[in-house]
Amino acid sequence: MRYRLTFVAGLALGYVLGTRAGRERYEQLKKSAREFTHNPAVRNTAESAAQQTRQIAGKALHSVSEKVESRVPDSVAGRVRSLRERGQGNNGFEDDWGTSNT
Repeated sequence: MRYRLTFVAGLALGYVLGTRAGRERYEQLKKSAREFTHNPAVRNTAESAAQQTRQIAGKALHSVSEKVESRVPDSVAGRVRSLRERGQGNNGFEDDWGTSNT
C-alpha cells in the first residue's frame, strides 16, 4: 500500500509541476541540473567516491573469497584458484568499470 501511495504522489507531483510550471520552468530545472553535474568539484567528488568504492569492493571480495574458500570442498577451491590465476594473466587490462576482464 505504501508503494502505491508513493507512486500516486509522484504522479500527482509530476502533473502539478508539468501543468503549473510549464516548459520554461522545466528548461530552467534542466539547465540547473546540467550545470551541477558539469561542475568540476562535483565531478571530482563523484570520481573519488567511485574510486574508493572500487577499492573497498576489491578488499571485500578478497576477504569474502578467502573465507568461502576455506569452507568449500578442495576440488571447488582448486577450480576457483585456477580461474583466478588465469584471470590475472590478462596483462593488467581493466575495463571501464575498474574490474578485470575475466
